[in-house]
Amino acid sequence: MSAQGSRSKRGRLVEDLASRIRSGRLGAGERLPGENQLARAYEVSRGTVRSALAELARRDLITTETGVGSFVTFDGAPLDQRLGWARALAGSGAEVGTELLGIEPGGDPDLAGPEGPLVVVRRLRRAGGRPVSLETASLPATGALADLPVRGLVEDSITATLRAAGLHGTTGEQWISAEPLDAADAESLERPAGTLFLRAVRVTRDPAGGLVEHVVSLLDPQRFRFHLAFGAGEER
Repeated sequence: MSAQGSRSKRGRLVEDLASRIRSGRLGAGERLPGENQLARAYEVSRGTVRSALAELARRDLITTETGVGSFVTFDGAPLDQRLGWARALAGSGAEVGTELLGIEPGGDPDLAGPEGPLVVVRRLRRAGGRPVSLETASLPATGALADLPVRGLVEDSITATLRAAGLHGTTGEQWISAEPLDAADAESLERPAGTLFLRAVRVTRDPAGGLVEHVVSLLDPQRFRFHLAFGAGEER
């Protein structure tokens, strides 16, 4: 078999198992079939299976214990925020729904200060019918976004709405912490007050330093996690 053919079979094996893991068909903690069984099922060599498992481990989807087997460690959905989280979740195989809770002018006066007026979009996301995130996004209420409370979101997406308004984020910051839900947020998320959730705050700015969006997201830690990769040879 050519090297290209071997890589192709390995790629198919990796993507099929990754899809099964991300969609929940192989759940967190579940043991994968053994190397021999996978080799027979996918008609590949054990070497190809080992290489595919190594790639799944590199993607933080599984862990392999020598002499024991490979187990699913992934328990959430990877998110590419450039797509918008709802689309990223849906693309991962999760059954996701988004409820628009409101679009209103106003927002945090401290944030609005030099940035000008804001409009606030609040949304709740559900996966498998259960709330998994509550998002409060503050956007500049100027230009094409001035009448957002009347017009609504483009394609039900903040990402698409910002793109349509000609707003493009080039720089930003994000803070992540674990905090207990207050009574109001707990009610929206259908959890007991005090339940620990991830709190992610993201600020995105355009090339001139103007605000594009300020987003506070409360995320179910059973469904979300964050992964940051660093380049090789980076000085510290």
